[in-house]
Amino acid sequence: MTMSETTREPIPMNGGGAPSTELLVSVTEAAAKKVLELRTREGKADARLRLFVKSGGCSGFSYGLAFDDKVNDGDRVEDHDGVPIVIDQFSQQHVEGAEIDYVDSLMGSGFAINNPNAVSSCACGSSFNTDGAPAKAGGCAH
Repeated sequence: MTMSETTREPIPMNGGGAPSTELLVSVTEAAAKKVLELRTREGKADARLRLFVKSGGCSGFSYGLAFDDKVNDGDRVEDHDGVPIVIDQFSQQHVEGAEIDYVDSLMGSGFAINNPNAVSSCACGSSFNTDGAPAKAGGCAH
């Protein structure tokens, strides 16, 4: 086989080619319903739900959810049946495969992130660790 006979794959020049159609996270029906309800109640019908990870909490990282009108460079935007989710570049590595759920029980209600990347978490459930390092002393970040 000569050099001209080999098949060549194009090299993407934009750092990643076309956007992936595969979703990074999933959203349960209960969570989607609650997000739509909250957006309407708060007068933010066009806002996106931003999922983010920040340093802190007793296990190293904690999750955050907030309505956001902006999309920044490096953000990933996904549509989940009418619920747009925005995930910043840093957080993407920590939440791949995670599920956003909404739980309503006698013990309380709220959003829960079910993350297969979390190898440990604290008792409060809002702080997690993805690298197996021991937990650090400190309070849970709610």
